[in-house]
Amino acid sequence: MAQELVVKIGHVGPTSGAIAHLGKDNELGARMAIDDLNAKGVTIGGKKAKFELLAEDDAGDPKQGTAAAQKLTDSKVNGVVGHLNSGTSIPASKVYSDAGVPQISPSATNPKFTRNGYKTTFRVVADDVHLGGTLGKYAVSTLKGKNIAVIDDRTAYGQGVADEFEKGVKASGGKVVGREFTNDKATDFTAILTSLKAKKPDVVFFGGMDAVAGPMLRQMKQLGIEAKFMGGDGICTGELPKLSAGTMADSQVVCAEAGGVEGESKKSLEEFKTKFKSKYKVDVQIYAPYVYDAVNVLAAAMVKAGSSEPAKYLPVLAKTEGYKGVTGTITFDNKGDIKNGALTLFTYKAGAREQIAVVR
Repeated sequence: MAQELVVKIGHVGPTSGAIAHLGKDNELGARMAIDDLNAKGVTIGGKKAKFELLAEDDAGDPKQGTAAAQKLTDSKVNGVVGHLNSGTSIPASKVYSDAGVPQISPSATNPKFTRNGYKTTFRVVADDVHLGGTLGKYAVSTLKGKNIAVIDDRTAYGQGVADEFEKGVKASGGKVVGREFTNDKATDFTAILTSLKAKKPDVVFFGGMDAVAGPMLRQMKQLGIEAKFMGGDGICTGELPKLSAGTMADSQVVCAEAGGVEGESKKSLEEFKTKFKSKYKVDVQIYAPYVYDAVNVLAAAMVKAGSSEPAKYLPVLAKTEGYKGVTGTITFDNKGDIKNGALTLFTYKAGAREQIAVVR
Protein backbone atom coordinates (compact mmCIF):
# COMPACT_ATOMS: atom_id res chain seq x y z
CA MET A 1 0.00 0.00 0.00
CA ALA A 2 1.25 3.47 -0.89
CA GLN A 3 2.21 5.68 2.03
CA GLU A 4 -0.36 8.25 3.06
CA LEU A 5 0.38 11.93 2.63
CA VAL A 6 -1.58 14.38 4.77
CA VAL A 7 -2.32 17.63 2.92
CA LYS A 8 -3.65 20.48 5.04
CA ILE A 9 -5.73 23.13 3.28
CA GLY A 10 -6.62 26.25 5.25
CA HIS A 11 -9.86 28.15 4.75
CA VAL A 12 -10.63 31.56 6.25
CA GLY A 13 -13.89 33.49 6.06
CA PRO A 14 -16.26 35.41 8.34
CA THR A 15 -18.22 32.56 9.96
CA SER A 16 -19.40 34.90 12.70
CA GLY A 17 -20.79 38.43 12.48
CA ALA A 18 -23.19 40.14 10.06
CA ILE A 19 -22.04 38.30 6.95
CA ALA A 20 -21.57 34.87 8.54
CA HIS A 21 -24.03 33.41 5.99
CA LEU A 22 -21.48 34.25 3.28
CA GLY A 23 -18.51 32.96 5.28
CA LYS A 24 -20.29 29.68 6.00
CA ASP A 25 -21.22 29.35 2.33
CA ASN A 26 -17.53 29.65 1.42
CA GLU A 27 -16.48 27.17 4.10
CA LEU A 28 -19.00 24.59 2.88
CA GLY A 29 -17.59 24.97 -0.63
CA ALA A 30 -14.15 24.10 0.79
CA ARG A 31 -15.53 21.11 2.75
CA MET A 32 -17.23 19.76 -0.35
CA ALA A 33 -13.99 20.02 -2.36
CA ILE A 34 -12.02 18.23 0.39
CA ASP A 35 -14.63 15.43 0.60
CA ASP A 36 -14.62 15.00 -3.18
CA LEU A 37 -10.81 14.91 -3.39
CA ASN A 38 -10.67 12.26 -0.65
CA ALA A 39 -13.40 10.24 -2.36
CA LYS A 40 -11.41 10.32 -5.62
CA GLY A 41 -8.27 8.95 -3.98
CA VAL A 42 -5.78 11.49 -5.34
CA THR A 43 -2.08 10.52 -5.39
CA ILE A 44 0.72 13.08 -5.12
CA GLY A 45 4.25 11.96 -5.93
CA GLY A 46 3.24 8.29 -5.65
CA LYS A 47 1.61 8.70 -2.24
CA LYS A 48 -2.11 8.57 -1.53
CA ALA A 49 -3.15 12.03 -0.38
CA LYS A 50 -5.49 12.58 2.55
CA PHE A 51 -6.82 16.15 2.43
CA GLU A 52 -7.75 17.91 5.67
CA LEU A 53 -9.49 21.25 6.09
CA LEU A 54 -8.29 23.71 8.75
CA ALA A 55 -11.07 26.28 8.97
CA GLU A 56 -10.67 29.66 10.67
CA ASP A 57 -13.08 32.55 11.33
CA ASP A 58 -11.85 36.11 10.67
CA ALA A 59 -15.26 37.78 11.36
CA GLY A 60 -14.50 40.10 8.41
CA ASP A 61 -12.00 41.89 10.66
CA PRO A 62 -8.48 42.71 9.33
CA LYS A 63 -6.76 42.09 12.71
CA GLN A 64 -8.53 38.78 13.22
CA GLY A 65 -7.70 37.96 9.59
CA THR A 66 -3.93 38.30 10.06
CA ALA A 67 -4.14 36.34 13.34
CA ALA A 68 -5.98 33.52 11.51
CA ALA A 69 -3.36 33.60 8.74
CA GLN A 70 -0.57 33.36 11.30
CA LYS A 71 -2.30 30.43 13.00
CA LEU A 72 -2.60 28.56 9.69
CA THR A 73 1.02 29.16 8.68
CA ASP A 74 2.15 28.06 12.16
CA SER A 75 0.10 24.87 11.59
CA LYS A 76 2.15 24.30 8.41
CA VAL A 77 -0.77 24.33 5.99
CA ASN A 78 0.10 23.37 2.41
CA GLY A 79 -2.16 26.03 0.91
CA VAL A 80 -4.97 28.43 1.81
CA VAL A 81 -8.27 29.36 0.20
CA GLY A 82 -9.57 32.71 1.46
CA HIS A 83 -10.21 35.19 2.77
CA LEU A 84 -13.68 36.31 1.72
CA ASN A 85 -13.30 40.08 2.11
CA SER A 86 -10.65 42.27 0.48
CA GLY A 87 -10.13 44.04 3.83
CA THR A 88 -8.94 40.78 5.40
CA SER A 89 -7.36 39.14 2.33
CA ILE A 90 -4.95 42.02 1.66
CA PRO A 91 -3.24 42.18 5.09
CA ALA A 92 -3.29 38.36 5.39
CA SER A 93 -1.56 38.03 1.99
CA LYS A 94 1.69 39.36 3.53
CA VAL A 95 1.61 36.67 6.24
CA TYR A 96 1.21 33.94 3.60
CA SER A 97 3.87 35.51 1.39
CA ASP A 98 6.37 35.63 4.27
CA ALA A 99 5.67 31.94 4.98
CA GLY A 100 5.74 30.99 1.29
CA VAL A 101 2.23 29.52 1.46
CA PRO A 102 0.03 29.82 -1.65
CA GLN A 103 -3.24 31.72 -1.09
CA ILE A 104 -6.17 31.77 -3.50
CA SER A 105 -9.02 34.14 -2.72
CA PRO A 106 -12.38 33.04 -4.12
CA SER A 107 -14.00 36.44 -3.64
CA ALA A 108 -11.65 39.35 -2.74
CA THR A 109 -12.09 41.82 -5.59
CA ASN A 110 -10.03 44.88 -4.57
CA PRO A 111 -7.31 45.30 -7.27
CA LYS A 112 -4.60 45.84 -4.60
CA PHE A 113 -4.90 42.20 -3.51
CA THR A 114 -2.73 40.94 -6.38
CA ARG A 115 -0.65 44.07 -6.86
CA ASN A 116 1.77 43.81 -3.92
CA GLY A 117 4.19 41.68 -5.91
CA TYR A 118 3.70 38.56 -3.77
CA LYS A 119 4.34 35.31 -5.65
CA THR A 120 1.91 33.44 -3.37
CA THR A 121 -1.25 35.47 -4.11
CA PHE A 122 -3.97 34.36 -6.55
CA ARG A 123 -7.68 34.91 -7.15
CA VAL A 124 -10.31 33.14 -9.22
CA VAL A 125 -12.70 36.09 -9.81
CA ALA A 126 -12.51 39.37 -11.73
CA ASP A 127 -11.45 42.49 -9.80
CA ASP A 128 -13.28 45.74 -8.95
CA VAL A 129 -11.79 47.71 -11.83
CA HIS A 130 -13.74 45.40 -14.10
CA LEU A 131 -16.74 45.00 -11.78
CA GLY A 132 -17.24 48.62 -10.70
CA GLY A 133 -16.45 49.97 -14.16
CA THR A 134 -18.93 47.61 -15.84
CA LEU A 135 -21.69 48.54 -13.37
CA GLY A 136 -20.96 52.27 -13.84
CA LYS A 137 -21.30 51.94 -17.60
CA TYR A 138 -24.49 49.85 -17.19
CA ALA A 139 -26.04 52.52 -14.90
CA VAL A 140 -25.63 55.15 -17.62
CA SER A 141 -26.07 53.25 -20.87
CA THR A 142 -28.68 50.63 -19.96
CA LEU A 143 -30.52 52.01 -16.91
CA LYS A 144 -30.31 55.53 -18.41
CA GLY A 145 -29.36 56.99 -15.01
CA LYS A 146 -29.27 60.79 -15.10
CA ASN A 147 -28.61 61.54 -11.41
CA ILE A 148 -26.48 58.86 -9.81
CA ALA A 149 -25.71 58.74 -6.08
CA VAL A 150 -22.90 56.67 -4.56
CA ILE A 151 -22.60 55.34 -0.98
CA ASP A 152 -19.79 53.17 0.40
CA ASP A 153 -19.05 51.44 3.71
CA ARG A 154 -15.38 52.61 3.93
CA THR A 155 -13.99 49.05 3.80
CA ALA A 156 -11.26 48.12 1.31
CA TYR A 157 -13.92 46.36 -0.75
CA GLY A 158 -16.79 48.85 -0.45
CA GLN A 159 -14.81 52.00 -1.06
CA GLY A 160 -12.79 50.34 -3.82
CA VAL A 161 -15.78 49.13 -5.81
CA ALA A 162 -17.61 52.47 -5.31
CA ASP A 163 -14.57 54.39 -6.63
CA GLU A 164 -14.42 52.20 -9.74
CA PHE A 165 -18.19 52.53 -10.23
CA GLU A 166 -17.90 56.33 -10.07
CA LYS A 167 -15.09 56.26 -12.65
CA GLY A 168 -17.24 54.03 -14.89
CA VAL A 169 -20.19 56.45 -14.62
CA LYS A 170 -18.02 59.45 -15.53
CA ALA A 171 -16.28 57.62 -18.39
CA SER A 172 -19.74 56.87 -19.83
CA GLY A 173 -20.76 60.54 -19.62
CA GLY A 174 -22.95 60.09 -16.52
CA LYS A 175 -23.37 62.46 -13.56
CA VAL A 176 -22.67 61.62 -9.91
CA VAL A 177 -24.86 63.95 -7.83
CA GLY A 178 -23.72 62.85 -4.38
CA ARG A 179 -21.19 60.64 -2.61
CA GLU A 180 -21.86 59.57 0.97
CA PHE A 181 -20.35 57.01 3.30
CA THR A 182 -21.38 54.83 6.21
CA ASN A 183 -19.66 51.85 7.87
CA ASP A 184 -20.07 48.08 7.68
CA LYS A 185 -21.81 47.88 11.10
CA ALA A 186 -24.33 50.71 10.54
CA THR A 187 -28.10 50.22 10.66
CA ASP A 188 -29.45 53.78 10.36
CA PHE A 189 -29.00 55.61 7.06
CA THR A 190 -31.69 58.27 7.44
CA ALA A 191 -29.25 61.21 7.43
CA ILE A 192 -27.31 60.20 4.31
CA LEU A 193 -30.44 59.06 2.44
CA THR A 194 -32.29 62.29 3.28
CA SER A 195 -29.31 64.29 2.00
CA LEU A 196 -29.29 62.25 -1.24
CA LYS A 197 -33.09 62.41 -1.66
CA ALA A 198 -32.83 66.18 -2.14
CA LYS A 199 -30.62 65.49 -5.18
CA LYS A 200 -33.36 63.36 -6.82
CA PRO A 201 -31.23 60.32 -7.69
CA ASP A 202 -32.61 57.79 -10.15
CA VAL A 203 -29.81 55.32 -9.35
CA VAL A 204 -28.22 54.68 -5.93
CA PHE A 205 -25.04 52.59 -5.87
CA PHE A 206 -23.88 50.99 -2.62
CA GLY A 207 -20.36 49.64 -2.15
CA GLY A 208 -20.67 47.17 0.72
CA MET A 209 -22.32 43.95 1.87
CA ASP A 210 -25.89 42.62 1.93
CA ALA A 211 -26.22 42.95 5.74
CA VAL A 212 -26.07 46.75 5.32
CA ALA A 213 -27.78 46.94 1.91
CA GLY A 214 -30.96 45.24 3.21
CA PRO A 215 -31.78 47.84 5.89
CA MET A 216 -30.71 50.60 3.46
CA LEU A 217 -33.32 49.40 0.94
CA ARG A 218 -35.98 49.38 3.69
CA GLN A 219 -35.15 52.97 4.66
CA MET A 220 -35.10 54.14 1.02
CA LYS A 221 -38.66 52.84 0.69
CA GLN A 222 -39.69 54.58 3.95
CA LEU A 223 -38.27 57.86 2.64
CA GLY A 224 -39.97 57.45 -0.72
CA ILE A 225 -36.74 57.15 -2.75
CA GLU A 226 -37.77 55.14 -5.80
CA ALA A 227 -34.34 54.88 -7.40
CA LYS A 228 -32.76 51.77 -8.89
CA PHE A 229 -30.35 50.24 -6.36
CA MET A 230 -27.02 48.89 -7.57
CA GLY A 231 -24.09 47.13 -5.96
CA GLY A 232 -21.29 44.67 -6.45
CA ASP A 233 -20.99 41.05 -5.43
CA GLY A 234 -21.26 41.92 -1.71
CA ILE A 235 -25.00 42.59 -2.08
CA CYS A 236 -25.66 40.07 -4.87
CA THR A 237 -26.77 37.26 -2.56
CA GLY A 238 -29.72 34.97 -1.99
CA GLU A 239 -30.29 36.61 1.42
CA LEU A 240 -30.82 40.18 0.16
CA PRO A 241 -34.62 39.95 -0.29
CA LYS A 242 -34.94 38.66 3.30
CA LEU A 243 -32.58 41.33 4.67
CA SER A 244 -34.61 44.05 2.94
CA ALA A 245 -37.76 42.64 4.60
CA GLY A 246 -39.61 42.40 1.30
CA THR A 247 -39.29 46.10 0.42
CA MET A 248 -37.51 45.52 -2.91
CA ALA A 249 -39.57 46.17 -6.01
CA ASP A 250 -39.18 43.72 -8.90
CA SER A 251 -36.12 44.65 -11.01
CA GLN A 252 -35.24 47.52 -8.61
CA VAL A 253 -31.89 45.98 -7.68
CA VAL A 254 -29.12 45.41 -10.23
CA CYS A 255 -25.95 43.79 -8.96
CA ALA A 256 -22.93 41.95 -10.32
CA GLU A 257 -21.15 38.80 -9.22
CA ALA A 258 -17.43 38.65 -9.99
CA GLY A 259 -17.60 35.51 -12.03
CA GLY A 260 -19.81 34.17 -14.72
CA VAL A 261 -20.60 31.03 -16.55
CA GLU A 262 -21.87 30.59 -20.05
CA GLY A 263 -22.52 27.68 -22.38
CA GLU A 264 -21.07 24.36 -21.23
CA SER A 265 -20.00 25.63 -17.78
CA LYS A 266 -23.59 26.51 -16.93
CA LYS A 267 -24.44 22.81 -16.69
CA SER A 268 -21.54 22.04 -14.32
CA LEU A 269 -22.45 24.97 -12.08
CA GLU A 270 -26.11 23.89 -11.90
CA GLU A 271 -25.01 20.35 -11.05
CA PHE A 272 -22.75 21.74 -8.32
CA LYS A 273 -25.63 23.75 -6.82
CA THR A 274 -27.93 20.70 -6.80
CA LYS A 275 -25.27 18.53 -5.17
CA PHE A 276 -24.46 21.26 -2.60
CA LYS A 277 -28.13 21.60 -1.65
CA SER A 278 -28.60 17.85 -1.20
CA LYS A 279 -25.39 17.59 0.88
CA TYR A 280 -25.86 20.62 3.16
CA LYS A 281 -29.64 21.28 2.95
CA VAL A 282 -29.00 24.95 2.10
CA ASP A 283 -28.76 26.86 -1.19
CA VAL A 284 -25.48 28.26 -2.47
CA GLN A 285 -25.28 31.92 -1.41
CA ILE A 286 -22.69 33.15 -3.88
CA TYR A 287 -19.04 32.06 -3.69
CA ALA A 288 -19.08 28.39 -2.60
CA PRO A 289 -18.43 27.20 -6.20
CA TYR A 290 -15.40 29.51 -6.50
CA VAL A 291 -14.01 28.13 -3.22
CA TYR A 292 -14.60 24.62 -4.53
CA ASP A 293 -12.62 25.42 -7.68
CA ALA A 294 -9.83 27.15 -5.72
CA VAL A 295 -9.26 24.06 -3.52
CA ASN A 296 -9.19 21.86 -6.61
CA VAL A 297 -6.76 24.18 -8.42
CA LEU A 298 -4.36 23.86 -5.44
CA ALA A 299 -4.71 20.06 -5.52
CA ALA A 300 -4.21 19.90 -9.31
CA ALA A 301 -0.96 21.90 -9.02
CA MET A 302 0.28 19.55 -6.28
CA VAL A 303 -0.49 16.49 -8.42
CA LYS A 304 1.27 18.00 -11.42
CA ALA A 305 4.31 19.02 -9.34
CA GLY A 306 4.40 15.63 -7.61
CA SER A 307 4.63 17.43 -4.27
CA SER A 308 2.41 19.16 -1.72
CA GLU A 309 5.34 21.27 -0.48
CA PRO A 310 4.48 24.92 -1.16
CA ALA A 311 7.93 25.76 -2.55
CA LYS A 312 7.70 22.88 -5.04
CA TYR A 313 4.15 23.24 -6.32
CA LEU A 314 3.90 27.07 -6.23
CA PRO A 315 5.66 27.55 -9.62
CA VAL A 316 3.25 24.99 -11.15
CA LEU A 317 0.24 26.74 -9.56
CA ALA A 318 1.36 30.06 -11.05
CA LYS A 319 1.33 28.46 -14.52
CA THR A 320 -2.24 27.12 -14.13
CA GLU A 321 -3.78 27.29 -17.58
CA GLY A 322 -7.10 26.07 -18.95
CA TYR A 323 -8.20 24.38 -15.70
CA LYS A 324 -11.85 23.42 -16.19
CA GLY A 325 -13.71 24.22 -12.99
CA VAL A 326 -17.40 24.38 -12.11
CA THR A 327 -17.20 28.18 -12.50
CA GLY A 328 -15.52 28.06 -15.91
CA THR A 329 -11.95 27.95 -17.17
CA ILE A 330 -9.17 29.13 -14.86
CA THR A 331 -5.88 30.53 -16.19
CA PHE A 332 -3.72 32.83 -14.05
CA ASP A 333 -1.86 35.86 -15.42
CA ASN A 334 1.55 36.99 -14.15
CA LYS A 335 -0.05 38.83 -11.18
CA GLY A 336 -2.05 35.77 -10.09
CA ASP A 337 -5.32 37.21 -11.41
CA ILE A 338 -7.73 35.13 -13.44
CA LYS A 339 -7.43 35.85 -17.16
CA ASN A 340 -10.53 37.01 -19.00
CA GLY A 341 -12.63 37.03 -15.81
CA ALA A 342 -16.36 37.31 -16.38
CA LEU A 343 -19.07 39.18 -14.52
CA THR A 344 -22.70 38.18 -14.17
CA LEU A 345 -25.35 40.86 -13.80
CA PHE A 346 -28.42 39.95 -11.78
CA THR A 347 -31.71 41.47 -10.70
CA TYR A 348 -34.41 40.20 -8.31
CA LYS A 349 -37.99 39.32 -9.17
CA ALA A 350 -40.54 37.94 -6.70
CA GLY A 351 -37.73 37.63 -4.12
CA ALA A 352 -35.47 35.48 -6.31
CA ARG A 353 -32.23 36.28 -8.14
CA GLU A 354 -32.52 36.35 -11.91
CA GLN A 355 -29.58 36.53 -14.31
CA ILE A 356 -29.57 39.47 -16.72
CA ALA A 357 -26.31 38.96 -18.62
CA VAL A 358 -22.72 37.69 -18.53
CA VAL A 359 -20.19 40.40 -19.39
CA ARG A 360 -16.49 40.01 -20.15
